[in-house]
Amino acid sequence: MNITTMLVALGSLAALAAGGWAWRKWAPRSFWYAVEFPAKAALVYLTWTHIASGCGLSRKRRRWRFALDAIPLAGPAVMVQRRRLRSVEIEKPPRLRLLRPTPLGWRVWVRLHDGQLPEDYANVADRLAHAWRVHAVRVVAFKPGRVQLLATMRDPLTVVDVSPETGELLTVRPGMLENGEPWVMDFRTVPHWLNAGATQSGKSNLANAILKGLAPQPVALVGFDLKGGVEFTPYAPRLSALATTRGECVRLLDDLVQVVTDRMALCRKEGARNIWRLPDGLRPMPIVVLVDEVAELFLMADKSEKEEVSKTATALLRVAQLGRAFGIYLVVCGQRIGSDLGPGVTALRSQLSGRICHRVNDPETANMTLGDMDPAALDAARGIAAETPGVAVIAGQDGSWHRARSVYVSEEEAEAAARRFAHLTPAWSVLTSGPTAAEPIAA
Repeated sequence: MNITTMLVALGSLAALAAGGWAWRKWAPRSFWYAVEFPAKAALVYLTWTHIASGCGLSRKRRRWRFALDAIPLAGPAVMVQRRRLRSVEIEKPPRLRLLRPTPLGWRVWVRLHDGQLPEDYANVADRLAHAWRVHAVRVVAFKPGRVQLLATMRDPLTVVDVSPETGELLTVRPGMLENGEPWVMDFRTVPHWLNAGATQSGKSNLANAILKGLAPQPVALVGFDLKGGVEFTPYAPRLSALATTRGECVRLLDDLVQVVTDRMALCRKEGARNIWRLPDGLRPMPIVVLVDEVAELFLMADKSEKEEVSKTATALLRVAQLGRAFGIYLVVCGQRIGSDLGPGVTALRSQLSGRICHRVNDPETANMTLGDMDPAALDAARGIAAETPGVAVIAGQDGSWHRARSVYVSEEEAEAAARRFAHLTPAWSVLTSGPTAAEPIAA
């Protein structure tokens, strides 16, 4: 090979490398599907036997094979070969189905061996991620005898840039899930949410995102701010009612219970199971209730407050139990949510099927938020770093848990949304004067 040929070959390789770099930089999605994913898929299939064995997912199976034995007969040079059946043990890995690419990685169904459980794969997810050289591996679905693994090449929660507004009634998009899909909160599917998080964990930012997403919708917003009103008062133009003291909370909860009773009577009169089965002209406006620092509703300085706390807890629990059918939805936030606050907190938690757990300061709050759902979710919540505000573990919408991160919504943005859509705010006196007095809405 002469020098000219070598220079041409080196130039071609350099041009190919530069073209690949430019392709990956300016069109990363097409580069992933065309180049990176096929290479990763080949690596997964070629190494699956060794990886499954190293992770303890393979099973030893007995196989029978024919073997040739040499038997000496009379005379030193006479040999006879005889075939016989011999058993050997081999390791058989679980069967991988077809890898299907996603924008951030791939999904694959795995057929379980007899006696295996989905938890066996969840327990070795980190080992699979290291073996495949990916950011994370999660068990995202399972069927009898099969599990689905989701592998992600990078963390999609590093930068979250979505709009909380969806344009659909009682639906907001506060952030993004770890699988790259939008995080959607649909209050008609999951009516009540528990949002736990320590200071600077992203709890208040999530409340801002929810308010910004709901502000342009024909819904009434009600606030309970036990921090003296410093959190929700700037959003007062879009709030139909705001309670900032224990006494105000008691009166506002009494009003909410009365609204539930009135709407219940209306549905019974019209023969409807819930307000969404009412005719458009009779359907009252839905109400979303935002509660900040719920622990303050249950704390007592002395025994003189016991009756007031009991009344507050009972009214809030009634709203949670009956509210879904009659268009009242809860978002309950708090830094501290523990059983030591009393049985009212535990009873309320059982009605809040949507769970959001940011970084918390004590294990009890994480356990109260997620512990009754999935131990793996609890471990993930305890591992949230302080350097990642807005990251949370959520459970509710699809029955499984996910890591998610809310989009950053500044207080100024939330205040601007509250002022811009203040004309949509119904007066609280109108909402409480009767089920047909409020402006009806369409489904």
